[in-house]
Amino acid sequence: MKVRTSCVGLQNLLQRLSFSVRYYSKHNHLQTICLYSKIKPKKCQILDWSGSTCTQRTVPPGSIVPWRFFSCKQEGTKIPSKRKQNTSIITSELSYKNLLKSEQENWNYISARYKAMTKRIKEKLEQLHKYTFSSGSPRIRFGENVYFEENGCIFLSKADDDEGNVDILFSTEDLGFSDAFIQRIRISPDQIYMAISLKSENSEEATCVIMKLGHSPVVEKVIPNVFSFEWATNDVLYYTSQKNLKCQNVFMTTFTNQKHTKLVYTEQDASFGVFLFFFKIIPYRFFVDIYCTKDRRFLTINSNSKTTSEVWLVDCRHPFQLPALVQARTQGVIYHIEHRNDELYILTTYGEPAEYKLMKAPVASGGMENWQLVYALEEKTKLVDLEMFSDHCIMFLKNAGHLYLSVICFVSHSVQSIKLPTWACEFELESHPEHTTSTCYFQLTSPVHPPKRFAYSFKENNLIEQAVQEVPIITNCHTTRLLAKSKDETLVPITVFHNMNSKELHRKPLLVHVYGAYGIDLNMSFKEEKLMLIEEGWILAYCHVRGGGELGLSWHKDGCQHNKLKGLHDLKACITLLHELGFSQPKYTALAAASAGGVLAGALCNADPELIRAMVLQAPFVDVLNTMMKTHLPLTIEEQEEWGNPLADEKCMKYIKSYCPYQNIKTQCYPSVFITAYENDQRIPLTGVLRYVQKLRKAALDHASRTSKKGNWIPNIILDIQANGSHCESSWEDSLNEVARHLAFLNKELEEVCHLQQHMKSCK
Repeated sequence: MKVRTSCVGLQNLLQRLSFSVRYYSKHNHLQTICLYSKIKPKKCQILDWSGSTCTQRTVPPGSIVPWRFFSCKQEGTKIPSKRKQNTSIITSELSYKNLLKSEQENWNYISARYKAMTKRIKEKLEQLHKYTFSSGSPRIRFGENVYFEENGCIFLSKADDDEGNVDILFSTEDLGFSDAFIQRIRISPDQIYMAISLKSENSEEATCVIMKLGHSPVVEKVIPNVFSFEWATNDVLYYTSQKNLKCQNVFMTTFTNQKHTKLVYTEQDASFGVFLFFFKIIPYRFFVDIYCTKDRRFLTINSNSKTTSEVWLVDCRHPFQLPALVQARTQGVIYHIEHRNDELYILTTYGEPAEYKLMKAPVASGGMENWQLVYALEEKTKLVDLEMFSDHCIMFLKNAGHLYLSVICFVSHSVQSIKLPTWACEFELESHPEHTTSTCYFQLTSPVHPPKRFAYSFKENNLIEQAVQEVPIITNCHTTRLLAKSKDETLVPITVFHNMNSKELHRKPLLVHVYGAYGIDLNMSFKEEKLMLIEEGWILAYCHVRGGGELGLSWHKDGCQHNKLKGLHDLKACITLLHELGFSQPKYTALAAASAGGVLAGALCNADPELIRAMVLQAPFVDVLNTMMKTHLPLTIEEQEEWGNPLADEKCMKYIKSYCPYQNIKTQCYPSVFITAYENDQRIPLTGVLRYVQKLRKAALDHASRTSKKGNWIPNIILDIQANGSHCESSWEDSLNEVARHLAFLNKELEEVCHLQQHMKSCK
């Protein structure tokens, strides 16, 4: 490849379906090593920092996996005496610091036993990564130009260039963002400007850098604390500001001769807000982001909660005019807007059944009373993404664990369904800024299959697998899809992967994955560690329990608020079925969960600890009741739509208490548990994790002391608190180390089972 010196944070229409702040999963996969890591591009000249501090922001490339949304703000107590209040806070802080120090010292002592195995696993993963990096990152195709991002650099190439010539447009390292990850890229319509958002592993807020492209790209402006942004015209950028995990304001900034920035929209609906005089904050349910329709006719300002939304339109032909409301917020109705041929295309939950439908209405009269049905999803179908083109619309769908496309032709008024390869578990749509293009590009992947690029041609009406370098790894991996019958007879999907050469599967280690919250699917994109586990004989199982979104909106609704226990029943049914079918057995079974997935994992640990031998939790939400009682946390009010409001409803309080992991710890035999938490986590209060670990450890030790004469083993309850990283982001090296520690722990735990069995046999 020839390089001339002189990503991709692609926002698809449905990135906003969870209706809260979006975050990139730090463990979506081990972060891509730069293909061009040895290239040193010329440094860009910095013209104007606009008086802003250039703070470093980071996010690794990968799929979106919104996790637990709570702030880690210090808790306060309302005490009449100000003097007593200060004393209480100081005492609380000292206790917290002492506990934190104690856990860190404990980890430093325990980690030695995993050091050798962690090193071996790291080396194996690094080796695998060199081979699996072949397909590259998604591309932004803009006419004959192709923009793409690799490891902090943004490159420009020509679509028809077979020699691999590329220009380097941007480098995080050269601009002082050495530890930054590129989250999102937006190119202006005339390709003169490029806006980039950067995030760091220790911050929730992103920094937006606007570059003026050309022979020598220069920095035009730097805007801190930005969430979403779009070009309304060639030189007018709209963006939302983020503060304390909330987005309420939309700004417009111009790059004309007379540069200026002004506020154009503020979320005014405080009907769901609560003003807390003691804490001086106003929590809102609504989160504001912006999106540009595919034909660039309108910029949409979207104010969303998890159950309702409203959209305001900015006409890109007249970007200085006030936004116009499409349809006022209606409880229970979610909608998003696209545009084609002077008609609004509305993706909405309006009408029965309460699943997504594609509807349309004239631009001049876009109210709900004028919405006409275009296409409705089949029952138990998950809408993953939607892409609008001049004469077609493509819906990316999941049904019964399989992926397929629904291609709607507006000219012939026909719909074609295209089933995708059976091994595929995840889509990743590539950006197509030009809605007149004749081809739609996307990638398919699974936990054990590196991404493969595909293209659907509207002209040829067929699916094409793009030629890529073959990955020199033979996995012999078999994919099985099962249905487990839950307590109420509901059938729950399970996806299982195992090596086809494995024999005696009932004696193989099994790693079960669960999430089950916010209507979000289990992350099933490619990860090197999953491929390594398959090669070493492990079985991987993904339990698509209620509360997640694998079977559509109703699947989520049937597992949130007063239905949360259904997710726990689903998980138990899934693990029980796996064992009954000969996929491992309890003493070889481990459970993995992250963030809100910790609720179901921790609940299973309390209710049915005999089903698993070990559990790995990453930034787990394990103290549900105490957290939902603290309305000063910036997102607690918003999250009541998922967990309920225990302050206003005594039945809700009792129900949360019935499954909350922290509340239900008891003296019994627990599996070994490894928890990773982060000091800078703004979503999972670290105090709750510390309380959970202390209580769980005490319960396990109390049980062991009471039954020591019977030879009961003492589980390892380990807390690894990371000073770096946050809930959703970390560097590639930190991510690699964390994954290696988790796998070393699991291997050690299951290894002890084998050694114990061998010892018992020798004694006999």
